[in-house]
Amino acid sequence: MRHGKKFNHLGRKTAHRKALFSNLACSLIEHGRITTTLAKAKALRVFIEPLVTKSKTDTTHNRRIAFKYLKSKDAVSELFREVSSKVGDRPGGYTRIIKLGNRLGDNAEMAMIEFVDYNELYSNSKSAAKKSTRRSRRSKSSSQEVSSENTTVVADNSESTSEASE
Repeated sequence: MRHGKKFNHLGRKTAHRKALFSNLACSLIEHGRITTTLAKAKALRVFIEPLVTKSKTDTTHNRRIAFKYLKSKDAVSELFREVSSKVGDRPGGYTRIIKLGNRLGDNAEMAMIEFVDYNELYSNSKSAAKKSTRRSRRSKSSSQEVSSENTTVVADNSESTSEASE
């Protein structure tokens, strides 16, 4: 019986599964996004998100913990440099899984897993996508000129009324 065994074993023994997650995580850190099966992507998310959380505080102890799981010096150094700086302000949810459809050979569900802040297409920055409006096409500079002319007219009228009262 499998009471209390909630994670997906992916049809592998423990050592094979740990090596698989280590290799997938190193590839994800190196490239920013990878394409794999949906089951592996969901299992990888559980594996890598605690490591990214640990990378927010750069201590020797956290680096050793990350190295225990990743087994690659290059991946650990990139995790603590680039990845942690991009996701440092985010409280969690560092990865995104996008379903891609089924693989032709064996009809397996494929998915792309990526770090959230690495993809510019999905970012909320204003420079990424310009929003179209239905307002008038008058440029901002001409509207500023009109508003500055109105203020000078008001100032001239206030001077003439003060002279008339004297």
